[in-house]
Amino acid sequence: MSESTYAQLLNLAAGAFLLAAVVVLWRRELAAIVRLFALQGLALAALPLLLGLHEDRWDLIVVAVGLGALRAGLLPYLMRRVLSAVAPRPGAEHPDEHRYEEDVSEFHETQPLVNVAASLLTAAVLTLLAYAVARPLVALDPTPATRALPVGLAVVLIGFFVLATRRRALAQVVGFLLLDNGITATAFLAASGVPLIVELSVSFDVLLAVLVLQVLTTRMRAAFGTTDIDDLRELHD
Repeated sequence: MSESTYAQLLNLAAGAFLLAAVVVLWRRELAAIVRLFALQGLALAALPLLLGLHEDRWDLIVVAVGLGALRAGLLPYLMRRVLSAVAPRPGAEHPDEHRYEEDVSEFHETQPLVNVAASLLTAAVLTLLAYAVARPLVALDPTPATRALPVGLAVVLIGFFVLATRRRALAQVVGFLLLDNGITATAFLAASGVPLIVELSVSFDVLLAVLVLQVLTTRMRAAFGTTDIDDLRELHD
């Protein structure tokens, strides 16, 4: 693989990685958000794959395959299982309209704390901030990988933003995973990959956290009929 082709493909993967995080702020349907997370997982897996092919490192290629299976396959599958439990299902003969409206609300992020326009503007500001913060690091070693480093930092900031502004528990889980994806991408781009054992341990921790969050979300829905954080806070008050 030539240097120019490597740089172009790396920039393409980094651009898709950032774009998926930004579009999460635009979409309100939780099913669409989960699909976007899966697409971002593919873009994330492409980063160590390209690094491994360029540097002839088989360990990075193995990490890329594992990341793709986990971030684009297993984790979205677990989140879709949670969605299937809250999907709107009115009765065939005598539907409960109130219950149906609650189910539809659970299937969508109906009232985020920040509207779509302000969220997209915030994402643009956070991306500019990430590029400004990363400029000294890029200047130290201006390789194609380090030039894409601000993208990982931008996704970290966007993940924090999603985590803070979304009201549905599953949307907040996606925010947590966006944050983790951004940290992983930053590690790959800054250090040209991480040791295989480190990535495996981190991925196992993330998988365990998502499994716990899946159980908690399902039980919240069964016990309180909602996963809206504000409604649950009112119950506590």
